[in-house]
Amino acid sequence: MGLHPLEFSECYLDSPAFREKIKAHEAELDKTGRFIKELYKDGKNLINATKQLSLAQKKFAQCLGEFKFEYIGDDKTDDEKCIDESLQEFSSFLRNLEDQRDLMMRNITETLMKPLEKFRKDQLGSAKAERKRYEKETEKYYSSLEKLLNMSAKKKEPQLQEADMAVEVMRQHFQVSSLEYVCKLQEIQERKKFECVEPMLAFFQTVFTFYHQGYELAKDFDHYKKALQINIQNTRSRFEGTRSEVFELMKRIKDSPQEYRQTSPISSEGYLYVQEKRPPPFGSSWVKRYSTFVKEQKILHMKTFDQRSGGKLGETESVTIKSCVRKTTDTLDRRFCLDIEITDRPITVLTVQALSDDDHRFWMHAMGGKEPVRQSFTSASNIDAQLDDLGISFVKNSINAIETRGINDQGLYRVVGVSSKVQKLLSFMIDEKSCEIDLAASEDWDVKTITSALKLYLRSLPEPLMTYELYKEFIVPAKSATPESRVQAIHCLVHKLPERNRLVLSLVTKHLAKVAANSKQNLMTVANLGVVFGPTLMRPQEETVAAIMDLKFQNIVVEILIEQHEKIFGDAPSSSPSLAATPLSAPTRQSKSLSRQNRPLAVYNPQVLDIQTVSPSSESPGLVNDETSVSSNESVSSQSSNASGTPPEKSKNHHATISTSLLESTGICTATASWMNSASPASVTPVKPGSAGAEKNKPEESVTLMKAKAVYPCEAEHDSELSFQVGAIFHDVTLSREPGWLEGVLEGKRGLIPENYVEIL
Repeated sequence: MGLHPLEFSECYLDSPAFREKIKAHEAELDKTGRFIKELYKDGKNLINATKQLSLAQKKFAQCLGEFKFEYIGDDKTDDEKCIDESLQEFSSFLRNLEDQRDLMMRNITETLMKPLEKFRKDQLGSAKAERKRYEKETEKYYSSLEKLLNMSAKKKEPQLQEADMAVEVMRQHFQVSSLEYVCKLQEIQERKKFECVEPMLAFFQTVFTFYHQGYELAKDFDHYKKALQINIQNTRSRFEGTRSEVFELMKRIKDSPQEYRQTSPISSEGYLYVQEKRPPPFGSSWVKRYSTFVKEQKILHMKTFDQRSGGKLGETESVTIKSCVRKTTDTLDRRFCLDIEITDRPITVLTVQALSDDDHRFWMHAMGGKEPVRQSFTSASNIDAQLDDLGISFVKNSINAIETRGINDQGLYRVVGVSSKVQKLLSFMIDEKSCEIDLAASEDWDVKTITSALKLYLRSLPEPLMTYELYKEFIVPAKSATPESRVQAIHCLVHKLPERNRLVLSLVTKHLAKVAANSKQNLMTVANLGVVFGPTLMRPQEETVAAIMDLKFQNIVVEILIEQHEKIFGDAPSSSPSLAATPLSAPTRQSKSLSRQNRPLAVYNPQVLDIQTVSPSSESPGLVNDETSVSSNESVSSQSSNASGTPPEKSKNHHATISTSLLESTGICTATASWMNSASPASVTPVKPGSAGAEKNKPEESVTLMKAKAVYPCEAEHDSELSFQVGAIFHDVTLSREPGWLEGVLEGKRGLIPENYVEIL
């Protein structure tokens, strides 16, 4: 049984049982006070610990935000740009989370700690005050009562009456105090049920609110997280291909280091030991200098540098060379020495020592000696492949056979044939005596052998299809930030290729576009094909680590050729060919500050996430890879960016495909979808709202009205556009007549919305 109720009538009797009941109530209040004190103390510790956690998280976030990745090369891919900014995104996410945690701590102080402390001080404190008053009145009353009862009956009547009246007053005060104390005890016993529990409820509501805010932050972060996962996978796939190429190059350099010595037509560089003569009897000393010889000016720059002393640089000394003569061991007991005649120093002959015999020949050759240096950077192919009629016929024959017999084979171009069979087929097909065979009708050669032979033919050409001369020009637009400029520049460059090269490149990329169109069956997306054919269709004349770092941009160029095949090979470019070497500028959201919501996500499309992958395990273990360096580079990425690295921009040439996917996913009428598909990318020129020639946008009369949600923020650049933040909801959304745009209503205003800035609800 719980506490006994305290009856007011018992205050007059003041029985022992009544006193026991009061003691039980007092003990309960003492226990409640100790509980609240302990809870308050633990709550303070919890708040302090949480503050320490928050400080640690904020420091962690600050550390993330301050670090930046450095990249190799002169530019980054869109995937690398997103990865480079990911630490700042993580930092921002953690800071937002900790802001919510700080708010939770403030709310806990206000909703839990202060109310509990107030109840303890106000209610339990007042009960203690009433208790002291009750005990004081009890002492006074019973003391006066005992005095009255001990008074002699012989006292005079007035004295007796006065004593009776005094005790009566004491009794009344005692009874009033008893009644008020009993009332207070029972009031607090009832009040604590809600005044203690209600702050606890508010505490848990605050905690749940914090976790809900964390959930909302995670939900907002989900789009970026998915895009970043794809960026990471793309970068990992490119890394695997690049690493295999670097290892292969390193192996070749280990085998023949002199063939790959870094040289330049302008200058030669390397270490030389320079003899510095001293006055007798000190003799001479040899000092290691990093030397650069400028051939045209015949100037030798020498800089003191010793790796063993921490790599400190010394002053640079320059001399003009008149001639260079081998120093024989007859005159100096040191090998690999040269006597250099100089014109601008009092000492007319400078003696230097090379590091080895090969290095000695290198410097002799660089400074005008007679011993040449081997500078071959390419190896001869065992197969005499030429871009002649036989070669073009073989390409057409192979493509026809692949499209007829194996267009849906999984891992097409990824799974390789047996090396001996591949070489046999290629030799057979480029031989005038035996080239008449129809591969589409022949069962003697399987599809993987044909695909491998086609790749081998393209790699064995004396010069790649896209030529050494134009290699760097093709790479430049792949590094630009604007997708439209990439396509336009590559369009111009393709038409600078020799006619035969352009013809074969058109045949191959048109075929690859058909392969990519069947990617649901063969698992070979545009990006996968870019990885396979990037180093096959274009490569630098010199093999260097810097050139290997550009593999990722080769893939992008090939992806653009596949995706934009009809436009690039259909018509001659209308703009000046000089555009091919200069990145074009176009209106883009990338000029804005890149927050998480409006960063250029290279591969993420919230409407299409089910992208097929090709696992390296798809290659049958029984097959022999015919070219280690190339096939290892053909590791296929699991997710793909589009070839032009499309960021969220306000207008797109490829709007028809995107719009159709939106239409199909939201159930808009088939007529509208057909209208969108009829607008080919090559024939539609996006017109910005408010610009000359822009039509007044009106919704299609037959279009179903939709609702959409903003996934990126947008600031209007014209009166006809809407400005909005992430999460804004648009009503009565329809497709605009202007490509790449929607129309919708936001806060009572109707205007244009960039199609790829929203998702349809």
